[in-house]
Amino acid sequence: MSSYPPSGPPPTTTLRQRLADLRGPAVPPRPLDARALAALAANPGCGRRALLDGAGVDKTALAAALGSPAAFGQSQFAIVRGNSFEARVKGDGGAELLRLVHQHLGAGAEPPGPDARVPDLTAAGPEGRAARTALALREATAAAAASGAWTLLDHPMLALEVAGSPAYLEPDAVVVHPDGRWTVVEIKSFPMIDGAADAAKVGAAARQAAVYVLALEKTAGKLASAVVGHTVLLVCPKDFSNLPAAAPVDIRRERAVTRRQLERLTRVEELAAALPEGLSFDPARPAEELTEAVAAVSAAYAPECLAACELAFHCRERARAADAVTALGRSVRGELGALTTVEEALAAAAGSGGPDDPTAAALRHAARLRAEALEAAACPC
Repeated sequence: MSSYPPSGPPPTTTLRQRLADLRGPAVPPRPLDARALAALAANPGCGRRALLDGAGVDKTALAAALGSPAAFGQSQFAIVRGNSFEARVKGDGGAELLRLVHQHLGAGAEPPGPDARVPDLTAAGPEGRAARTALALREATAAAAASGAWTLLDHPMLALEVAGSPAYLEPDAVVVHPDGRWTVVEIKSFPMIDGAADAAKVGAAARQAAVYVLALEKTAGKLASAVVGHTVLLVCPKDFSNLPAAAPVDIRRERAVTRRQLERLTRVEELAAALPEGLSFDPARPAEELTEAVAAVSAAYAPECLAACELAFHCRERARAADAVTALGRSVRGELGALTTVEEALAAAAGSGGPDDPTAAALRHAARLRAEALEAAACPC
């Protein structure tokens, strides 16, 4: 036997293996969904969320292990009510859903009849379902061109590459019109009262639908006659009943913003390569070790994270401990410029900043106005 070492380059760790090591050897990956991507795109500067989502880390379990469990999410009652409403909308072969699409986005096409197509999208695994969905979309577009047929795809699977990792997305429905146009349908359980729904919830639904539209455009780019509509249909309960009502939502702005921000995301392999070997986010690890592991990845906390990220409470605690102005909001952080801590901002307001510093001058002016207002309020006259 030769005593020489084996020739050739040393073995390298693949990205998939590296992400599995970060997640924990016995922890299955948590898939990305459109809601997580919409939140990820809303904060593209947060490397912590990009890496954890790209690696498939269960942030809910990680937050609990860190001692800062997430305090948001849908109630079981809301989930059951939402599932019941969606089943009603899609009942009878999707007849009511297709009627709503034709009513609001039909563009003069013949109304859907009993011959509307509802293909079976069953396949093994998300990759198989995504391939089956792509084939069904191709067949539906050909059928529309040949006979003007309507097609309803119930819970199709779409693929979208995000920060170097594939994400599999499942919209409520996609409808292929007789003119070959593809429309995303979002079914939500919040009510539409007098034809209008809560603006904040509609905005969140629009950002989520924008992710689906971006994924659909990847598939449509391979078909010459396919067009993805930038107006999605939002279906909600009418008033306080279980009857469906619908409204078209133009998501061109949300699509443009989401696309730009997703393209700006740091690639997952670059973030993973910067971490030391042996680091892991396995929730089974001790809390002290997990705290150090999370701290090794830069974060961009903002109060808006509290409604969108499971680690937000942990990041808020760290931001407050560091006296970071990010805990006060992105607008405040932008106004303060080079002042990155609350202590620095208070010192500048007290007069420590240079006379030519516009930020310090504005803070001193604000401090004077506050002092005058307090003095006037305390005056007994």
